[in-house]
Amino acid sequence: MTTSGRGEAHLIGSVPLPDAEAVFRTVAAALGPFLRRMPDGETGERRRWIFFQSVMLKNHPAMEIDPTVPLFALRQWDGKLLREMPLLRFRADVDPDRVVFETGYAEAARASHGVFRRLRKEGAISEGTRFQVCLPTPMASGYMYVSPKAREAYLPVYERALRRALENIVASIPAEELAIQWDVCQEVLVYEGFFADRPRDYKGQVVGELARLGDLVPPAVQMGYHLCYGSPADEHLVMPRDMAIMVEMANEVRQALARRVDFLHMPVPKDRTDAAYVRPLAELAGFEECALYLGLIHHDDPAGDQARIKAARDVVDVFGVASECGWGRTDPQRVPGLLESHRAAVQLITGVKP
Repeated sequence: MTTSGRGEAHLIGSVPLPDAEAVFRTVAAALGPFLRRMPDGETGERRRWIFFQSVMLKNHPAMEIDPTVPLFALRQWDGKLLREMPLLRFRADVDPDRVVFETGYAEAARASHGVFRRLRKEGAISEGTRFQVCLPTPMASGYMYVSPKAREAYLPVYERALRRALENIVASIPAEELAIQWDVCQEVLVYEGFFADRPRDYKGQVVGELARLGDLVPPAVQMGYHLCYGSPADEHLVMPRDMAIMVEMANEVRQALARRVDFLHMPVPKDRTDAAYVRPLAELAGFEECALYLGLIHHDDPAGDQARIKAARDVVDVFGVASECGWGRTDPQRVPGLLESHRAAVQLITGVKP
């Protein structure tokens, strides 16, 4: 198969540096010419992806702990228990249709975009690079923090909050400067059977949600999906057998969308240098004009990076490189090495020295 793109690098979102300016300057210096989009690093309260949303929900006057369900035990792929946490529900005297959640995403995007524009004016960021805003899905917090008994009522409420945040973002940032990335983790885990309470019509629910979110993004704004197997402790929650489920999801969402997909990211585990893992990529359909990024870059593993690139090249003619997930929970000391690994991979794929 063939996809568009020149073999650039893609950053998922979070970078463990002090603030957006440090992220922009560091990333631009290392990879600037080979990044179509640049995230702000999701610094501060967003460092742990959606954890700050759990804080918002716990403190919200409409929400309370559901004492009728057990604690949610979060385990990674090898069975290790990472943490247990109570799940939330709406208070009995609350009408969910009247609840308003303030996510904080629009405010963060506007603040970081101001820094982005200043650095681009100074020449620190290349002209034509888009500001990348990464947003979660309703199912992200819905499956992680909300009781199964309340989830059906919760998801549309949080989706309205995301819609409002997105509207504020696109109203304040010029479309030609903006890219929206939807972070798709819990939906992948639902497909994998990670959650015990998976609904019978889960595929229709997931595809419908992701298509609605994608179609909310105006055509002049770039839009893409980051498919993810989770990395709360820098380890997957489920270890993918191959890329078949991700390809199935991508194809179903593509068929349901009214607008184009500009970029798509899929992870490749460190030990999967074999052709069998990437072979399902041959079944991607409708992504000819989409930039495909494979999350095959791993810390301090240049030989493995090369092997994973070689395996992917047997299936995909053109693709860009990325890590499996964001770096927010990674040791900050790894950032220079990760950036250098991306540079080396871009050079290997394109034959051009960054």
